[in-house]
Amino acid sequence: MDASQVPESGTISGTVLDTTGAVLEGITVTLLTPTGIALQTVPSGANGQFTFSGLSPAAYQIRISAHGMRSYTSGQINLGPGEFHYLPPIKLAIAVHSISVTVIGSKQVLSVQQVKIAEQQKIAGVIPNFYTTYDWNALPMLAKQKFQLGFRSVLDPMSFVAVAGVAGTEQYYNIFPEYGSGFEGYSKRYGTAFATHFTADILSQAVYPSIFHQDPRYFYKGKGSFGSRALYAISSTFIARGDNGHLEPNYSDILGDFSAAAISNLYYPPAERGGSLVLFNGLADVGADATLNLMREFILNHLTSHARQNMNGEPGN
Repeated sequence: MDASQVPESGTISGTVLDTTGAVLEGITVTLLTPTGIALQTVPSGANGQFTFSGLSPAAYQIRISAHGMRSYTSGQINLGPGEFHYLPPIKLAIAVHSISVTVIGSKQVLSVQQVKIAEQQKIAGVIPNFYTTYDWNALPMLAKQKFQLGFRSVLDPMSFVAVAGVAGTEQYYNIFPEYGSGFEGYSKRYGTAFATHFTADILSQAVYPSIFHQDPRYFYKGKGSFGSRALYAISSTFIARGDNGHLEPNYSDILGDFSAAAISNLYYPPAERGGSLVLFNGLADVGADATLNLMREFILNHLTSHARQNMNGEPGN
């Protein structure tokens, strides 16, 4: 055979990490054919890296397995002649059955850790994106941390800026004319907008999630078709993950929105109060939640600080 006809060998390499970003040494990494036949097996090195070299141009897959961790199988890797294919860092999550052996007393520490991760997430480094988690296997927060993150969110400086924008818009279009104009009218609109913002967020993100033992965060999917991800984002407005890991009706978010709308009857102008106010504001908040979830799924992950280092979307897609 002419030397020019000999296919150039290629290389597949990558790094194995845990969900915190720490390297995993000695993890079994197997090179497979697309039909599942094992070709080579190597352990990950001290820096978590593995390498398969001298490979002929073909289609391959990578399977990674370790005791107590979720196994990982890559999608098909089409290796060309002489190609060096470096996989993005592969994060292994703790297997579901291993969660039950967590040492009693460490739940507080793990819950505090979830809050610290959330507080690092800001859009363009400024706007809070605390209630999106990019780790599909993120552990739940305890009630104390739900309240801590809730107050941290509503009292963030950008919350006051956002409320100021809402009040300014209402002033410009003379919404709630009973409030009048000028500084006094703006102050009343600002107070009303902030009260609604505060009660809706605290009820839906802290009070009700603690009562119903639900996770108030949006779990980033990140995989699958556009349609499946969009459907997931919208449905997350109505379906929540319980602290036990099971999916259930999102009592926290829906009740939070409509409870805040009902409470607003106490301070909105008398002419605006009534059942229609509750229905309108409640539905408006639900619609806003669905829209925000779509943005979380498709847009905000690209703009949020620390999102990439924590990213571990839904497995198996």
